[in-house]
Amino acid sequence: MPNNDSAEPTYDVVVVGAGFAGLYALHSLRRRGVSVRLFEAGAGVGGTWFWNRYPGARCDVDSADYSYSFDDALQQEWEWTERYPTQPEILRYLEHVADRFGLREDITFGTRVTSAHFDEQSGLWTIGTDAGSETVTARWTVMATGALSTARLPAIDGLDSFTGEILHTAQWPTDGVDFTGKRVGVVGTGSSGVQAIPVIAQQADRLTVFQRTPGFVIPARNRPLDAGELAAIKSDYPARRQLQRESHGGWILPPPVGSALQTEPEVRVKEYEARWAMGGLAFQTTFDDVMTDLAANETSADFVRSKIRETVTDPDTAESLCPKGYPLGAKRVCIGTDYYETYNRDNVALVDLRSDPIAEIVPEGVRTESGLHELDTLVFATGFDALTGALGAIDIRGRDGTTLRETWRDGPRTYLGVAVAGFPNLFVITGPGSPSVLSNVVVSIEQHVEWVVGYLDHLREHGARLAEATTQAQDEWGDHLTTIAAGSIYQQADSWYLGANVPGKPRVFMPYLGGVGNYRNLCARIAADGYRGFTTT
Repeated sequence: MPNNDSAEPTYDVVVVGAGFAGLYALHSLRRRGVSVRLFEAGAGVGGTWFWNRYPGARCDVDSADYSYSFDDALQQEWEWTERYPTQPEILRYLEHVADRFGLREDITFGTRVTSAHFDEQSGLWTIGTDAGSETVTARWTVMATGALSTARLPAIDGLDSFTGEILHTAQWPTDGVDFTGKRVGVVGTGSSGVQAIPVIAQQADRLTVFQRTPGFVIPARNRPLDAGELAAIKSDYPARRQLQRESHGGWILPPPVGSALQTEPEVRVKEYEARWAMGGLAFQTTFDDVMTDLAANETSADFVRSKIRETVTDPDTAESLCPKGYPLGAKRVCIGTDYYETYNRDNVALVDLRSDPIAEIVPEGVRTESGLHELDTLVFATGFDALTGALGAIDIRGRDGTTLRETWRDGPRTYLGVAVAGFPNLFVITGPGSPSVLSNVVVSIEQHVEWVVGYLDHLREHGARLAEATTQAQDEWGDHLTTIAAGSIYQQADSWYLGANVPGKPRVFMPYLGGVGNYRNLCARIAADGYRGFTTT
């Protein structure tokens, strides 16, 4: 460990993670002439899109908007092929970015960061990895570890006894999986499950879906992008990007058409039909009160349930698939292709775990209270320890050796989702307390990276060695987050936004609800005020 004030770091900055955030941070920092080393656990770039290779994996944000805006030549040269890009296409895009800007030479692949310890005497971070005893030091550390990157496997009795193949959607084999002739079970019907289930059903001999809580699934209406449409988008990119940055979610959606409660029922249904036909996230913005008024929200939820009953031919299965007891949008709304239609297939069965819970996993398969479901393969689409999981997996220690895990014992507290009091020179990209998972994350990533790099420019210009969020600023930001979230529909469901999917995790609403545009303006004002809320040495 460095132990004197004159110690020189191995690198000026260490970046952790080679997804959208890490690659842009590396590129931006290198342009400033600082020395940077990026550590990535995977064998290649991509982050979430390197690991999540499950069948049907794709983004639910339009491809043209789920991309970097920092380089116009990059925007113009890349040719997206579909409205919603698949995992392979996104991965190819990020590989292209890494090659185009020569980023690989500063990335250490196949190396997982296991610890980050701050030394108060030297003001340096010591970074440990799973590669052995060798460590590196850095003046600043940027955690680009991702909000949805730590897979969660539920604790089910007997899991280790299963003699078939066990898979998780977020840790999919790089060479794929052949389900031909297999009896497959899928546990989980969140976004990953919704995307994987229809594709697996087309190949498997039999598919059994184990559902605990049904979600609201809106059809994607995915389609190829023709050359003319893509050219029109590219010609309008400056205005399009500005709209994204000023919007609430970082994406471009048609505006609401008024109030659901003040619209005549037959007209309201007609508007919902139009958005349903349009597909994607636009359904949530049909009316301006759907996400703020429970009665208005119920009109949209009723419409989706009517579509489920209309689509699924077996009435009992349809009813089991109908979400009830929480508002539409309080849990992540899923965007799917032929999801409900899949339950009409002869080789697909739904097990409603609310009425027939899992008792145990046995060598032959899954035993529920009603009996045994024999399986060859068990797929867990059970999501992530969101927002804090990747950071909690690293032994991060700040002042006085205090761990981040202990600091966040009662829930994460940050300043702007970027910094944590007591952890100098440590920055988090799209962490808890920022728009993050409630936004087009690429827009939020670019804003965060640019803000952090701008702050590092400021520190270097003023000769500052240390920068740290104050406890007061952090507390005030936490209170602001709580005030915005209080009474919102997001509090009406046990979701991973609140950490409710992880046993023992504090129930704290983690994202910033104020919107991308408002957050961006706040951050800009804080920077203009000399980076108010930070103390420097």
